[in-house]
Amino acid sequence: MSPAGRVSALWVRMSVLYSVMAGLAVLLLVLRRCFPNLLHDFIYLLKGVRVVARLRRFRGSVPCYTVLDCFLDAVQKQPEKKFIIFEGQTYSYREADRASNKVAQALLRQGGLREGDTVALFLGNEPLFVWIWLGLSKLGCTVSFLNHNIRSKSLLHCFSCCGAKVLIAGADLHAAVEEVLPVLMEQRVCVLLLGESCDTDGIVCFSDKINAASDERPPISLRSNVTMKSPALYIYTSGTTGFPKAAMINHERVWMASHLQFMSGVSSSDIIYICLPLYHSSGFLMGLTGAIERGITVVLKRKFSVSQFWDDCRKHNVTVIQYIGETMRYLCNTPKVSHLCSALPALVTSLSCSVFVSQTDRDRVHSVWLAFGNGIRGDTWMEFLQRFGNVRVTECYGSTEGNISFLNYVGKIGATARVNMFLKRTLSYALIKYDTEKEEPLRNSRGFCEEVPTGESGLLVAKITNVAPFSGYASIQQQTDRKKLRNVFVEGDLYFNSGDLLKADGQGFLYFQDRIGDTFRWKGENVATSEVADVLISVDFIEEANVYGVKVPGHEGRIGMAVVKLKEGRSFDGGALFEQAQRLLPAYARPRFIRIQVELDVTSTFKQVKVRLVEEGFNPNAIRDPLYFLEDRKRTYVPMTEDIMNSITAGELRL
Repeated sequence: MSPAGRVSALWVRMSVLYSVMAGLAVLLLVLRRCFPNLLHDFIYLLKGVRVVARLRRFRGSVPCYTVLDCFLDAVQKQPEKKFIIFEGQTYSYREADRASNKVAQALLRQGGLREGDTVALFLGNEPLFVWIWLGLSKLGCTVSFLNHNIRSKSLLHCFSCCGAKVLIAGADLHAAVEEVLPVLMEQRVCVLLLGESCDTDGIVCFSDKINAASDERPPISLRSNVTMKSPALYIYTSGTTGFPKAAMINHERVWMASHLQFMSGVSSSDIIYICLPLYHSSGFLMGLTGAIERGITVVLKRKFSVSQFWDDCRKHNVTVIQYIGETMRYLCNTPKVSHLCSALPALVTSLSCSVFVSQTDRDRVHSVWLAFGNGIRGDTWMEFLQRFGNVRVTECYGSTEGNISFLNYVGKIGATARVNMFLKRTLSYALIKYDTEKEEPLRNSRGFCEEVPTGESGLLVAKITNVAPFSGYASIQQQTDRKKLRNVFVEGDLYFNSGDLLKADGQGFLYFQDRIGDTFRWKGENVATSEVADVLISVDFIEEANVYGVKVPGHEGRIGMAVVKLKEGRSFDGGALFEQAQRLLPAYARPRFIRIQVELDVTSTFKQVKVRLVEEGFNPNAIRDPLYFLEDRKRTYVPMTEDIMNSITAGELRL
């Protein structure tokens, strides 16, 4: 070929290459415009495939590969790496292994325990909680995590329903154990106290036995029959109504929850801050076992402290934090130091003001890049980012006992989850119409449920299958059956009732709306408590709000009421609240009664408590807190009086 021919051929090839590249660029631009989250969806899908492949491999090993085995591998690979940092003490992976070996050996010498037995752990957040769980896992035992705040009948109920043979309790919980000891002794329960000394008959002092035990690792043969379907844990629901329910968590479920950090992008170099209770699924599964799966360092805290949170994160170079319920709002509600500067007298020098400003900027001085959890509101999300900097917030949805979970891996503010086109094809779930008055799903003339249109709230239900099983609760079958819905779309199908109302938009995002027990009906309309609460906290003098419905004599449904916490130094302004409620809420959704408290009651996992408030109603003679009534004619909230109460009861006052 002549030189001119070669140049011409090269020019053709280059033209074709440029055309292909231009076409690809245009295609990518079109895809990005039409599918803005396509790259996120693809990466998430690849991670999901990896998780499924890993679980399949773990399931196939004999005995099955559990989170304990993952921990032991980490001990071998990185024995000196920091595993837990707690109150000035640091424990390496090797030290944690040896400490848990001593626990296991002490339990073996105590006698009576064998593979498959259940042991109840009644202990707060501390390294010994982790050592005991690891030690029991090395013996093939199931561990029941008891909320260390429960007492008396609730404690006995939680211990008994999981069939535990042994109770291991912290020294600070001695009095709580003594209260129920006669019943435990009747049941021939072995009670071990983690204290140096104990003079109570029926309680064995166990700390000295652990200290004296060998740190040799127990043989794997002690847990040779453990499978992925074997019970690993019993974790209790929050129990805002009645006694807590014990959800059985098998090893497969432990693994699924433990991969949340992997799905969120956590790497082996990260450091996680865990201040949530370890007896709860968020702190233990999403936090601790997720950290073990990643092989990272855990900064463990006894409990959440808003005043120490960021100082701890800075001190230990924390990169990943967890949240639940209202903890993010608590962080946002801490006073900004800059407010102090504006409050100083005019004599304060510009130098001192600059010191205050630098302290204010300190809010963004930290190494945290990821916050994951569930329950953050959209307004709090935005405020958190504005104040504390560019932290990636990964909101997730799920329940301790549920068979479905979602993740907002895109980071869209306000959304609970992202459900891409691939997940829609693999997850069998639906948002169905729900009757809040009868508190049951709506069924059509054929007796089947119907899905809600896009943009409307519906009850989330997930099909119960071999791939997505529902293990239920321990002991009481009736509680398990209540969470099952039959004949939902076809005769014979079976779905898990999440108890949550969610809403889907047209872009593949889900939004949490309310718990079905929280949504109430007034004047023929459904009232979502979360929406009303968002309006209340938008008023400049209200810091927190808990909205619920209360019964009114002679009326159908429940009328709106709210308990609020005022911002520090602010007073209640009934007129301003009336104007805001009238402007942003329909008449049926406006809270008719306002109750003011210094602190709002929450569960140990920072979920607002409503049951007691609903029972107390709006009787001014029974409620000592300041109580206000919405007076339409005066366009304000006025103090609630006995005369107003009598007029309502007699039906003389129109509501």
